[in-house]
Amino acid sequence: MITWLLLLVSLFHESTQDGHVKDSGVLQCGPQNLTLSGSDQMILSTWEDDPSCSALRDVLIYELVVLIDDQQVHHEEVAVTLEQIGSTHSWNWTSHLALECASHSVKISSRYNDQRSPWTQEKTLPGRNPPKEPEVFPRDKLFAVGSRVTFCCILPAGKVFTKLYVTGYNGSNMETTKVNNQTYALTVLLDRPSKFSCTDVKCQTPDYGACAYIDYPPGDRDLQCETRDLESVECHWTVGPKTHLPKHKLSTTYMLVGNDCSDGSKGRCSQKVQVEVGERNWTLTVQNKLGKAELTDRADLMKRVHMLAPEDIVPSTVNARNVTLRWKWGVQRYNNVNITCQMIISHGERNIMSEASGVGLRSALVTNLIPNWTYNVTLRCGTAQHFWKWSDWSTSVNIGTSGDVPDALDVWMQTKDNQTIIVWKEPQANQSHGDISEYEVSWRKTTESGPQNTTKVDYNNHSVDLYLDPTEEYIVTVTARNINGSSAPSTIIIPSLNPDRPGVNSSWIFGSNSSFLLSWSASPAASCGYILDWCPTSGLCDVEWLKVPRNTTNARIISKNFKDGQRYSLSVYACTDGAPVLIGRREGYAKEKRIEDYLFEPLQWKQHELDIEVSWEPVPLRNQTAYIHGYVLYCLDNNNNIVLNVSTDDPEATSLTATNLKISTYTFTVKAKTAAGDCGDTSITATLNSLTDNLIEVVCVSLVTVFGLLSLITILCYRNWSCIKHKVYPPIPKPVLRETWLKQDETRRYPLLVDQNSQREGMDIVAVRELLQKSRAPVNECVIPDYLPYVTVLTQDGNYTPVKSIPQPLSLPTTAAPPEPAAPAPLFRSLLPNPSYSLPMEPGYQQCSSDPGPQEGTRVEPGCDGYQPQAQTESLSTNQEEECPDSPMFCVPTYILLPQALHS
Repeated sequence: MITWLLLLVSLFHESTQDGHVKDSGVLQCGPQNLTLSGSDQMILSTWEDDPSCSALRDVLIYELVVLIDDQQVHHEEVAVTLEQIGSTHSWNWTSHLALECASHSVKISSRYNDQRSPWTQEKTLPGRNPPKEPEVFPRDKLFAVGSRVTFCCILPAGKVFTKLYVTGYNGSNMETTKVNNQTYALTVLLDRPSKFSCTDVKCQTPDYGACAYIDYPPGDRDLQCETRDLESVECHWTVGPKTHLPKHKLSTTYMLVGNDCSDGSKGRCSQKVQVEVGERNWTLTVQNKLGKAELTDRADLMKRVHMLAPEDIVPSTVNARNVTLRWKWGVQRYNNVNITCQMIISHGERNIMSEASGVGLRSALVTNLIPNWTYNVTLRCGTAQHFWKWSDWSTSVNIGTSGDVPDALDVWMQTKDNQTIIVWKEPQANQSHGDISEYEVSWRKTTESGPQNTTKVDYNNHSVDLYLDPTEEYIVTVTARNINGSSAPSTIIIPSLNPDRPGVNSSWIFGSNSSFLLSWSASPAASCGYILDWCPTSGLCDVEWLKVPRNTTNARIISKNFKDGQRYSLSVYACTDGAPVLIGRREGYAKEKRIEDYLFEPLQWKQHELDIEVSWEPVPLRNQTAYIHGYVLYCLDNNNNIVLNVSTDDPEATSLTATNLKISTYTFTVKAKTAAGDCGDTSITATLNSLTDNLIEVVCVSLVTVFGLLSLITILCYRNWSCIKHKVYPPIPKPVLRETWLKQDETRRYPLLVDQNSQREGMDIVAVRELLQKSRAPVNECVIPDYLPYVTVLTQDGNYTPVKSIPQPLSLPTTAAPPEPAAPAPLFRSLLPNPSYSLPMEPGYQQCSSDPGPQEGTRVEPGCDGYQPQAQTESLSTNQEEECPDSPMFCVPTYILLPQALHS
C-alpha cells in the first residue's frame, strides 16, 4: 500500500516537472508572442517559449506551416536545444512568389516526445490589393543566370487574364499558373544574361510589366601564384563569365591575401610580400551581389621563380661562323641565381636553338653560323634549380657575320653527241658568303697528268660547253671565286663512250601531287650515293638534279619548274669513285592534263566495201599532255546517236575500222584514252557509198585517165608533127617525065598521088605516060615482084591502063622544063625505094616495073620476075610486104596509090 502511494506521488511530481499533463495529451510548453515580417520574397518569423518549457529535459521541436492564400505550401521543423530554451527564436523562408503577389501566413506549434501543443493563431502578411492597372512582381530585382524565377501579374478587379511573358523567351521554359482570381504566376528558367540593361517581363500588353536584371555570379577558377622579382607574389587565375550589367548594378571585388586587387578583372594580381622558403596558402576572394567565390593555392615561392626577360642584348665579338652575345638583368637578385638561357638565332625560315647555363649568366657564344649572313637573335631564361617557367622572350636584335670563301659547288654534266655540258647550281646567298665574281672550269684526260685546260666563266652563267673526245675519259673541276677567295674544287669525271656497254631501257613512272616518287634497285657500284636528274622529254632540256645518300633507294622529286601536262625524262646514276654510271631511266608526267580537242587533225577515211577505216598521223609528243593508253572510235548517225564504237589499247595505233555499216552518212570521232579520261576529240564526216557507185567511180576514173593520156599524146604529136612526118613520111621528089608526055593535051590534068608536100605547094599534076627509071644492079638478089602495079596512064579512049615496067632508063628532051630539085632522101627513104619515080636506088635493090594490069579481053604479060598479075581489082587492093634478107627494112612495093581521073 505504501509502495503504490509512493509511486503515485512520483508520477505526479514528474508530470509537474515536464510542464504538461500526460493524461490530457496536450503539451503546455508552446510558442508565444509570434511575429511575422517580410522583405522581397522572404518572410521572417520570431517567437518565444512558454515559461513551462524550462522544465523540459530534452530537445523541443517547433513545427511551422506556411500558407499562401490559405493553401499550405511549406512545412518545416525547428529544433530548440535545452540551452536555447527561454530565448527568442527566429526562422526565415523565401517564397517562390513575391510577397506582393498573395497573402503569406505562418502558424506554429511545439512537439515534445509524443505530445503536441495547439497551433498558434496564424500570422499573415497580406498581398497587394487589386490595382487599377496590371502590375508585375518582383520589380527591378537581380537574378543569377541559371536560376528559376516566378513572376506574378496582379490584375485589376474584374479583368480577365490574357498573357504573361518574358521578352526573348519562348514557351518551352515557361509555365503559367493561377494563384487566385486576380493573380497569375509565370515560372521561367533564366538561362541568359540581360543585354546592357534589363529583361522585360510583360503582362497583358507591352505597356504593363517589370524589369529583371540577369547576370552571372563569380565564376573565377584555377588560381596560381609565383614570384618574378623574389620580392612580391604574383597570382593568375581564369576569370569567370563576363558580366553585362553596369557596375552600379553589379560590381565584382577581388581580394588577395586581404588586400584589394585593382586589376582583378584581368585575371592577375600582385602584392608585395616577404618571399621565403616554405609553403603557404595564397587565397583570392571574388564577390558580387549574386555570389561569392574563394580560390586558394598552396605554394613555395622560392620554387616558383618566373624570371623577367634579359635586357640590352648586344654582340660583343663577331666572326664568320660564331658570335658572342652579352646582356643585362633588371633584377639585382638574379646575379645569385643559377640560370639557364635559351637563344634562338633565326634567318629566313630556319631557326637555330642554343642553350647556356651559369650563376648570374650574362653572356653566351653562338656557333655554326653562316658567313656573310644576317641573323635575328632573341633570348629567354629560367632558374636551373627548381625550374618553374621560362621568362618572356627578350627584344630581338640583328647581328651580321663576316664573309668567307664560297662553299663547294654542286656540279653535274650532260652529254650530247661529242658535246659535254658541265652545269652547276647557282650558289645561294648562304653558300656564296659574298658576291661571286667568276667561275673557273678545268679539265684533262684521266690518263694525263700534265697541266689542265682552263676557262673562265662569268658569274651570270652556270654552265659551259666542252667538246671532248667521246672515246676518252675526262676529269673536270669547277670552282667559284668571291672577294674572300676560291671555293673548294668540285670534281666530276666524264665517262668515255663505250659501244660495248649495254643500254638502259626506259620505263614509265606516274606522278602524284605534282611530284615523282622514284625508287630504284640498290647498286653495288654506288660508293658515294646516287644522282637523280630530270628535264623535259621534248623541247629545251634545262636539267635539274638531286643527290641522295648511298643507303637510300627512293626519293620524292619536287620542283617548282614542274608543269602540268609536260612529260619528263628521269635518270638514276650511281655515284662512284670514277665516272657516274647510269642504272635506270623513267618517263612520265608530274601531273597529267586533259589533252585538248582536235588532237588528230587531219583525220582521213577510206571505204572498204561496207567498212570505213579512219586513220591519223602519229600524235607528236609535244601534243601529248597525258599518257595515251589507246584510242577509241565513235561512229554517230545523222541523229548523233552512237551506232558503234571501236577501241584499241595500242598507244602506237594510227587507225581504227568501223565494220558492217549501212549505206548512209556518218560522223566519226576519235578520242585518246588517258588517265584524265577520253580526250583530244577530233571528228570527220564520211558518206558510205554502194559497191555499184564504187564501180562507176572506178570506170569513170579509168576513162578520165585514158582520155588524159590520149590528149597528152595528141598534144605531144601535134607539137612535134614536123619531126614525126619527116621521120615517117619524108618528101618525095618529082618524077622525070618523057618529052612525049609533055606534048599531050595539057588541058586535062590528072592527080598523081605523090608527095604531100607537093600537093600543099599546089604543083600541077600531069598525066604520066612513062616513068624514067635508073637501073641498079641487084644486091643480095633482092627481087621486087612485078605483080603490084606502080602507076596507070590514060588511053585515048579515056580508060586507065597499067604501065609496064620500062626496061631501059629514059631521058627527057632538052626542051622539057627542068624538074624542081628534090629534097635529099633520108636514110629511111633510101631504104624504101619507090619504083614509080626516077630515084637513086640503094645497092641491093632492083627496080622493076610491072605491066599494065589486065582488062577484059586483054592479055597480061609477065613482069620482070615472070609473075602473072591478077585482075585489076585485086592488084589495087594488094598491100603486101616482103622482107629482104640481110636488110633492116621491108620492101614495100605498093607505095603509090593509083590516080583517079579528074573531069574537067
